[in-house]
Amino acid sequence: MEARAINKYVHHSTKKIKPMLDLVRGKRVDHALNALHFLPNKAAKIVEGTIRSAVSNYIDSDEGSKVNPEELVIKEAYVDKGPITRRIQPRSMGRAYLIRKRSSHVTVKVGLPEKAETASTKKE
Repeated sequence: MEARAINKYVHHSTKKIKPMLDLVRGKRVDHALNALHFLPNKAAKIVEGTIRSAVSNYIDSDEGSKVNPEELVIKEAYVDKGPITRRIQPRSMGRAYLIRKRSSHVTVKVGLPEKAETASTKKE
């Protein structure tokens, strides 16, 4: 079983969030949260909150209440582009430059490791 969390309309570009997701993808949740907590990036705090939400969603499910949260693994983590807000910056001689304020949608899926899932399904 998996649980997911989507953090939509984050006012941060996908280019800045992607390295944080690459850092934690495939790792255990407790190791990922520990690594993100001590990074100075704003993107690290965004990803940390999304992971915590996914773990909470897993625990709130029927099967999740029987599982220890420390056993969970980040199965998928990706970021999609959100809407771009455009602003105008006045420049000299009557010109105008376009400023793009980008946003993102962060998605994280957590679940049990593959070998633990197959072992629990064989017992039933």
